[in-house]
Amino acid sequence: MFKLLKKLKKRDIIYILICIIFVVVQVWLDLKLPDYMSNITRLVQTEGSTMAEILKQGGYMLLCALGSLVTTVIVGYFASYVAASFSRNIRREVFTKVENFGMEEIKAFSTSSLITRTTNDITQVQMLIAMGLQVLIKAPIMAVWAIRKIAGKSWQWSAITAGAVGILLLMIGIIVAFVLPRFKIVQKLTDNLNRITRENLTGIRVIRAYNAEDYQKQKFEKANEELKDTQLFNQRILSIMNPVMNTIMSGITLAIYFSGAYLIAEAQLLDKLEIFSNMVVFSSYAIQVVMSFMMLSMIFIIYPRASVSAQRILEVLETESKIEDGNITDGNTKQKGTVEFRNVSFKYPDAEEYMLKNISFKANKGETVAFIGSTGSGKSTLINLVPRFYDATEGEVLVDGINVKEYAQKTLHNKLGYIPQKAVMFSGTIKENIAYGDNGKEPPSQEQIEKAIEVAQGKDFVESMEGKYEAYIAQGGTNISGGQKQRLAIARAIARNPEIYIFDDSFSALDYKTDFALRKELKKYTKDATNLIVAQRIGTIKDADQIIVLENGEMVGKGTHKELLQNCEVYKEIAYSQLSKEELGNEQ
Repeated sequence: MFKLLKKLKKRDIIYILICIIFVVVQVWLDLKLPDYMSNITRLVQTEGSTMAEILKQGGYMLLCALGSLVTTVIVGYFASYVAASFSRNIRREVFTKVENFGMEEIKAFSTSSLITRTTNDITQVQMLIAMGLQVLIKAPIMAVWAIRKIAGKSWQWSAITAGAVGILLLMIGIIVAFVLPRFKIVQKLTDNLNRITRENLTGIRVIRAYNAEDYQKQKFEKANEELKDTQLFNQRILSIMNPVMNTIMSGITLAIYFSGAYLIAEAQLLDKLEIFSNMVVFSSYAIQVVMSFMMLSMIFIIYPRASVSAQRILEVLETESKIEDGNITDGNTKQKGTVEFRNVSFKYPDAEEYMLKNISFKANKGETVAFIGSTGSGKSTLINLVPRFYDATEGEVLVDGINVKEYAQKTLHNKLGYIPQKAVMFSGTIKENIAYGDNGKEPPSQEQIEKAIEVAQGKDFVESMEGKYEAYIAQGGTNISGGQKQRLAIARAIARNPEIYIFDDSFSALDYKTDFALRKELKKYTKDATNLIVAQRIGTIKDADQIIVLENGEMVGKGTHKELLQNCEVYKEIAYSQLSKEELGNEQ
């Protein structure tokens, strides 16, 4: 927690100091009240006292109460500001950190957990700061000040107060010991509940298609019950605090007055008034002492969960991405549009077996290089090494003759137009989705956007939508079809006008007619760019300048379509599974 609090800004620290000043004033005003009460008690018991003198002391009490109210409001304002400002800054830092993570780090945390850490966990810390600045500062100041006020008044009353505080602290210690481990479990269970809820929402079509609503409901109920039971356990333990604290508060007053009655009974006549007055004041101060520890106990209730949350936030902030920026920030390289793999092997973190083994090839400017193979052969893994979603375990991946590790990631990505296997759409207009991101150049004009959509064979459906290029796209593109999403994703890459296009099975949702028309237009439009295509269809890649065949992560064939039909059994098997012998016979 304290490690996280070091991230407070200079202005926040100034506001905290202001809070401390006003808290001191507030405590002073609160502790003046028993003094004026004592004066009123004496005046009432003293012969010859006038109503004006009593009203004057009462007036001072009202002024103290009013002053305490004003300072409380001021402290509350600054405490809320500091807490909200701090949570905003931490949330921004966590979000930025996650954006810079490689795929390895994101998978290690999981998406649902990262969402929880960015929202729920930061809220827990915010609550602690907001309450802490009001209570954590006030409680010890008030406790010390009140103890100094009552010191030496009566050892019996002091012993009663010390006993009450001891019982309170013992109870807090026991509660924290029981509850703290459970709070760690609560956050993990919250992650799990978020994961199931997210799964349910994103997979709603499949769930309905397979009549799996009951199964999903049971899955959710199980996670929900686990969270509920853990929370109930925590709340039941914490619920003990209020009745115990109220009992202590009432008990200390009763004990002070009970012992005070004996002291007054045994005292001389002249001392009775002073003992009675001291008893009234002492009971008020004793209540303030216990109240101080009560306020601290509120922090102890919040602190365990906030501490767990702070630890989870720090885990994200202290995790270093293994994909580090290189030193090259200038994209104007001697070579343009070349991609080369030199003896590249790759295995996922913590995996024993290599996903790719000794891959070597070169794609020159203007060429189309395609990758084909059975499911799990490593096609998408290979293509993901170019934009550095992962780094090669062995060997080198070069773009424009330079190892990708030497580029700043932004500079490398500005050379690429990446179309993922699963088309991703963001909430906003079609125009905003096409002109997405910063490519180191001027944003694409309306004309370029329209041309990109036309090349991607999306003009007809875009212009039929309400608003056309300003038509709204829902989050994830749920209001358009899979094929339409793929065409818009391809248009996004075209509008970027990159040196190198990466198509990761980006034509799979298109019918053959659209696929053929798109590739025909794309070939004309991207004739000066390099195309790297992962595909399952022979028809999509048979015109490629070079086709690389993968099997179990190894390159088992390289050449043109006709060459591979002659000398690569794996390619021939794939081809025969898709095309007839007559069709292939005509091509050989």
